Amino acid sequence: MANGQWYPPEWPARVRALAEGTLTPVAPRRAATVMLLKDTGAGTAVHMLRRRASMAFAGGAYAYPGGGVDPRDDDHTVRWAGPTRAWWAARLGVAESDAQAIVCAAVRETYEEAGVLLAGPAPDSVVGDTTGDDWEADRAALVARELSFAEFLDRRSLVLRSDLLGAWTRWITPEFEPRRYDTWFFVAALPEGQRTRNASTEADRTVWIAPREAAASYDKGELLMMPPTIATLRQLQQYDTAAEALAAAPGRDLTPVLATARLEDGEVVLSWPGHDEFTKHIPTGGAPQ
Repeated sequence: MANGQWYPPEWPARVRALAEGTLTPVAPRRAATVMLLKDTGAGTAVHMLRRRASMAFAGGAYAYPGGGVDPRDDDHTVRWAGPTRAWWAARLGVAESDAQAIVCAAVRETYEEAGVLLAGPAPDSVVGDTTGDDWEADRAALVARELSFAEFLDRRSLVLRSDLLGAWTRWITPEFEPRRYDTWFFVAALPEGQRTRNASTEADRTVWIAPREAAASYDKGELLMMPPTIATLRQLQQYDTAAEALAAAPGRDLTPVLATARLEDGEVVLSWPGHDEFTKHIPTGGAPQ
């Protein structure tokens, strides 16, 4: 393996089926993921988790906290700080109700998987330590989907801090995948007074790591990652502080990145527009090259 790109063994057959018109793509689900940043003496570090090897999808791969949107957060008005829902709708390219649910998913998943909560009792504050038993009970209820994030915010009388997030990029799972997501990637800085922990049942390890170091380990085949993960790490390398990355977010292009598959000279060519490093050539009956 030349690098750490995670590549499912069933992809070649599914790519060929899609290119030949015998595979019908499934509709992608809305999702959000957050690149949580903090400043260190050596520069910016990003919080990453390693998916358990037993996971059916991307087992052993490094990723960021993230997951699917809860439709219950579409139409329940929550206490909100920062840019308006209309602003977020325009930024994300969706309706206002979708924008609220996507931002809620980003904040909820960061809390569920990293124990970090981008919300506070007032529009200019964030909560402190969230490791107590009562917090953990609510977090477990969120994970089990017994409680929506909007309901959680209401119960705690908390204001969602949308101003602490920056929309970074958008990737849609390739059409040949049986499980597809339309995922918005966000950046956020670790709030003062909070700390991360491995709160996810899907991860067996979490790390704070410099984007450049993580990318170098991927290039050497030491860390497995999916294309969106390594692509965003390379983009983060140029920023020396979390504040710089957040300041750059509003200018980022959110045109969705979607892999394409085509038949060419007896092989399937799989490519991600704008990301040539991920291009794969799949010979008929063969493995990707």
